[in-house]
Amino acid sequence: SRGEVVDENALTRLLRNGKIAGAGLDVFEHEPAVNPRLLELDNVILLPHMGSATVEGRIDMGEKVLINIKTFIDGHTPPDRVLQAML
Repeated sequence: SRGEVVDENALTRLLRNGKIAGAGLDVFEHEPAVNPRLLELDNVILLPHMGSATVEGRIDMGEKVLINIKTFIDGHTPPDRVLQAML
């Protein structure tokens, strides 16, 4: 996902009061900055943005790129467009 999908302040509150047992994040709301409240918690694992850094993940990404290029060249809308509203 993308970091801005998660409200890190709300997540921190839920983790602190036990409503959520734990969380693992490799993307952050205000990347590259990490919310200091998350750094204080023992029930959180924080990693640099590397969740997709596997051989299988990289192969899948490459195949998606090829599909998007071929679809565009064939005159169709690529399935994985980045929309202005997403930026």
